Amino acid sequence: MITGLDHVQLAAPPGSEAGLRAYYAGVLGMTEIPKPAALAARGGCWFRAGGAELHLGIETDFRPARKAHPGLLVADLDALADRITAHGAPVTWDDGLPGRRRFYCADPVGNRLEFLGV
Repeated sequence: MITGLDHVQLAAPPGSEAGLRAYYAGVLGMTEIPKPAALAARGGCWFRAGGAELHLGIETDFRPARKAHPGLLVADLDALADRITAHGAPVTWDDGLPGRRRFYCADPVGNRLEFLGV
């Protein structure tokens, strides 16, 4: 039986690691974690915040995930939305989930991300 979620992986284009690091670590405040040596040569980068782990793997034939997305829990949703917009990325608020505050945005390579208040 499934007991939890270890990580979510998103794809990214070759050569995008610097921008991903700037966004996921710099803007979102996630911590980059080292990839195992056997996987590091493939490129990409991994991040963690709280119990969430997000892996970004390099895909030569990259196309951003525009519908599929991770849903990340956030303690101060308004502050994160302000931080993201201050860095030039728009956020889209969505009230379609009763009882939950959330917004969507795209990472630097166009992958959809959802942020939900706790």
